[in-house]
Amino acid sequence: MDTARRAVGAAALAAAGLLAACGGGGGGGGAALPLVAAPAPVAPGGEAIVASASVQGQCAAPRFGVDPDTGAAFPDRPGSLDTEKSWVRGWIDETYLWFGEVPTTLAAKDYATPIAYFGALKTPALTASGRARDRFHFTADTADYRASSQSGIEVGYGLELAFLSAAPPRDIRVAFTEPGSPAAQAAIERGMKLIEIDGIDVASGANVAGLNAGLAPVREGESHSFRLQAADGSLRTVSLNSARITRTPVQSVKSLAAANGPVGYLLFNDHVATAESQLIAAVNQLKADSITDLVIDMRYNGGGLLDIASELAYMIGTDSATRDAVFERLQFNSKNPFRLTAGQATIPFHATTRGFSTKAGQPLPQLGLSRVTVLTGPDTCSASESVVNSLRGVGIVVNLIGGATCGKPYGFYPQDNCGTTYFAIQFQGVNQLGAGDYGDGFAPTCAVADDFGHALGDPAEARLAAALSLRSTGACPAAAASKAEVALGKAEAAGVPYLVRSPLRENRIVTRP
Repeated sequence: MDTARRAVGAAALAAAGLLAACGGGGGGGGAALPLVAAPAPVAPGGEAIVASASVQGQCAAPRFGVDPDTGAAFPDRPGSLDTEKSWVRGWIDETYLWFGEVPTTLAAKDYATPIAYFGALKTPALTASGRARDRFHFTADTADYRASSQSGIEVGYGLELAFLSAAPPRDIRVAFTEPGSPAAQAAIERGMKLIEIDGIDVASGANVAGLNAGLAPVREGESHSFRLQAADGSLRTVSLNSARITRTPVQSVKSLAAANGPVGYLLFNDHVATAESQLIAAVNQLKADSITDLVIDMRYNGGGLLDIASELAYMIGTDSATRDAVFERLQFNSKNPFRLTAGQATIPFHATTRGFSTKAGQPLPQLGLSRVTVLTGPDTCSASESVVNSLRGVGIVVNLIGGATCGKPYGFYPQDNCGTTYFAIQFQGVNQLGAGDYGDGFAPTCAVADDFGHALGDPAEARLAAALSLRSTGACPAAAASKAEVALGKAEAAGVPYLVRSPLRENRIVTRP
């Protein structure tokens, strides 16, 4: 995962492009499974497409011994890069949502590795706005993926950065820090601007490799210096040592005094396993405060486990709206590759815990709200969008404040082969009403540029202030007029994400039945 983070960071700085990815979801019932039709596949370059199961685990560098994550022996056996490529091609032909749109001119021999081959095997189709429909195809080291999705652990400083401008003159700000992390202990705050990294000028320095070495440390214990500028213009230099960072997905839970009753606020950054217990604690706290409205800050939430999203949506809504309702229905290709019934392809609004970080089967608390406000932006992706779409599908009013979301109504069942986990788009998620065509994201109710001049959760922060204003007046605030705010607004309208992070954190991930 560190390698992936370094590569993404390098692309952002050198090519001035930010990369993102997200996910898809499910729901349904009955006997017939709704499917997305696709034409019959054609073997590329005349090469035969073999069943993936016939070459699965035949590896150029097989793993030996016991898999520490499963307790079972690794399934690998000796093979070659060719057998790994054959597995990739078979897996795409069998499970990829748009398998019939994969160009037939792609030949395995033209790609050095199975990962490179996989990266090419996707649809060339575009969305209505001209963006690639499949912007989310990726791979990850299997051990890193499991560590990230289950425990939220990665090497770094606990510092999430926003690339407001990745091209010179670059503008990189602190989006937020993780509690107790090296960054937090050094009193680094949201909005601070990076001036130098290890003595290299951030705005115009040509040593991109040096900048990325500091931004994305590979190992624990690396030491790098950062010169930072605070909002008041003051400068200071801090030395940060990289460490294993455990993310805290739910933060800043509070109730804000307001007319017509208190308004709850929570910052929700990741749909990882540890979020389950933290979301439950947050909802119980807000329920005890007798909140009448809720603002969920998911502007930086790239998604993750879809079952976590379902639990959150249930805890927000009313019993009458969510009982026996579809949270998300998964629509696969015409082959129904995983042989799921309609019931199996349906994710309900989970009323009990799934056992990610608390005992399974426990009743979830419910706020019983008929409306909710979500703070969003181009980094709001995948499972986060599922929360919005699913609640709207059962009649809960969802107001969005900020920027358009990333636009990923798709997802996958992660699949390991030879130590690499492949994430090929395999389904589209639709809500109870069958709605799920938002490849260009959800447009905000009120467009408000991100405000790096205030802490997240501060009632004066522009997006939270707009949410509170919309609640009290029923109208969006006046559009921002400053040059910086206008520039941010344009970037968000174009769907350009701020954060540069592993695609592991920008997905809609489902456990196969």
